[in-house]
Amino acid sequence: MDDVKDTWWKQGIIYQIYPRSFQDSNGDGIGDLRGVLQRLDYLRWLGVRSLWLSPVYPSPNADFGYDISDYVNIDPVFGTLADFDALVDAVHARDMKLIMDLVPNHTSDQHPWFLESRSSRDNPKRDWYIWKDAREDGGYPNNWLSAFGGSAWEWDEKTGQFYYHAFDKAQPDLNWRNLEVQRAMFDVMRFWLDRGVDGFRVDVMWHLIKDEQFRDNPVNPDYQPHMSTFHQLLPLYSTDQPEVHDIVRKMRDVLETYDDRMIIGEIYLPIQQLVTYYGVDLKGVHLPFNFQLIVLPWDSMTISSSLVAYEAALPPQAWPNWVLSNHDKPRITSRVGIEQAAVAAMLLLTLRGTITLYYGDETGMRDVAVPVEQMVDPRGRNMPDKNLGRDPQRTPMQWDDSPKAGFTTGEPWLPIDRVSPQRNVAVQMDDPGSLLSLYRRLIYLRQKEKALMAGDVIPVYSDHQLISFVRAADETRFLIVLNLTHRPCYFKAETESFRGTTEVCTAGALEGTSVEGTIALEGDMGMIIRLEA
Repeated sequence: MDDVKDTWWKQGIIYQIYPRSFQDSNGDGIGDLRGVLQRLDYLRWLGVRSLWLSPVYPSPNADFGYDISDYVNIDPVFGTLADFDALVDAVHARDMKLIMDLVPNHTSDQHPWFLESRSSRDNPKRDWYIWKDAREDGGYPNNWLSAFGGSAWEWDEKTGQFYYHAFDKAQPDLNWRNLEVQRAMFDVMRFWLDRGVDGFRVDVMWHLIKDEQFRDNPVNPDYQPHMSTFHQLLPLYSTDQPEVHDIVRKMRDVLETYDDRMIIGEIYLPIQQLVTYYGVDLKGVHLPFNFQLIVLPWDSMTISSSLVAYEAALPPQAWPNWVLSNHDKPRITSRVGIEQAAVAAMLLLTLRGTITLYYGDETGMRDVAVPVEQMVDPRGRNMPDKNLGRDPQRTPMQWDDSPKAGFTTGEPWLPIDRVSPQRNVAVQMDDPGSLLSLYRRLIYLRQKEKALMAGDVIPVYSDHQLISFVRAADETRFLIVLNLTHRPCYFKAETESFRGTTEVCTAGALEGTSVEGTIALEGDMGMIIRLEA
């Protein structure tokens, strides 16, 4: 606990910005780096201390920035390297940090590395990617599936082999068993670290190494028709291979040659596998993203059990982290409703560890219905009948009640929510009862109180409606009581001597009031109570 105050990535809130949708500075309908710079003071006002930028590299946009054609430049739609440098300087001038997306698993099929690899079987870069012959019957090399639908193998007519792509066919996977690939990507990391980047969020980290024998994946016995076709198989051999931890350690070694940098891993795995990415002696990633609050049902007993299980699974001295939404999953407001979104905010910001916020969640932004003809996400286009597209959660930030929500003066690249005139930053900043105001109160209390940022987590009581736990450090204790349903419920203190003051409440009028004994909670209510000694 004592080192938290000296470690920036343990202290602050990380705010994920999807740059295309945050702020457009030039009227082309697409957010950019100068737009992010224009909004830094808002983020400081909110209490954010670290920004994570989704990819801004040059890209043909088959997967909107996650298909990279140049790792050491900025896509002109976002600006220039000079704009990036100006943003880094402005972030640091405000005593904030900047985390960049690193996408090392795959490149664009337009990247010079792949163009060379694809040019002939004897090209020096042929082994930089994963090429395999067809089976004797002419079929795919194995049964591995793409996360975006269909086979993960694409035939190349010119060289007469298949290449592997875990995602879109325009995103061929790099061969991380090749030492030249490793060296090239570590040089990419150094390029951005030298420009002042404070850390990386590493995309699909658990995909980096594949089974050396390329064995078929087993059938998933729990597959349901509504799921992505990717889940027809269990990715036993195409992901989470033991050797991936050697790669993670090498990435960490690169960061260790710089002062005060950090690395986050995007890893969708069960908790017992997830925590192995902290590495031996905690020399893996600093934070393996914990997505439980995204993937679990919004059920008090399920979530309460997961909080305990996660804390128990952490290696000694490992630092936890929590996420409610991101660019790949439905927003929290769309999953639980606007009333429960306030309770979710209180849960998120009272848990131990580093917290990541997705842009706009603080105002209650929801998934937006994107007409089929406007869909751009490849996963959504490839499986339109399954409603798995990610466009709805990537729509433009809602800044004010103007026709384009203050995001752009042009035509936005994705539609803006029709409720933006009522649900935006400008309206909520001056409303003490708004979700944005609640987020700000929660963030500032968390930053001020050691008990909430780094203190012990003591489970108190949970049932089919509520979760309660205590956060404690030194002589300070906070009781958190959350009603995860729309119906009233009651919290009974363990002893009649219980007494405290409501510090923050989803019903703001109750803040400052005394509570003791039994607490009657309205539906969709959460309370943070400062306990008396």
